[in-house]
Amino acid sequence: MEYIKLNFEKKDVEIQYHVHEFQGYLKTTEDHYHRCTGITGEAIPIDKKDHIHEIVFRSDFVNGHYHEYIGRSSGAIEIGDRHIHYIDSFTNVTSGHQHGFRLITLLHDPSGE
Repeated sequence: MEYIKLNFEKKDVEIQYHVHEFQGYLKTTEDHYHRCTGITGEAIPIDKKDHIHEIVFRSDFVNGHYHEYIGRSSGAIEIGDRHIHYIDSFTNVTSGHQHGFRLITLLHDPSGE
């Protein structure tokens, strides 16, 4: 068996931003729903005071298929001294249908460290 060698370049702490976890359910169709979970991409600055995140996921496998999504979050939504992001969209079409969904990310830096 041949292994793939991964080359990880170290990033400067100054340019390493942050990610968020997310989890949720895709809206139910006539006979099923899907779950999704994941971690966003790193923060993408959109101006001096705000940022977004790339969201990519593949749902769980139900009724012989899964769904995928590639998109971006809303800007930061302040919650006290932390923030979350909102996503309101649709998955790709698979098995003749797609699912809508609304997700919020989990808090950035929930432990406050």
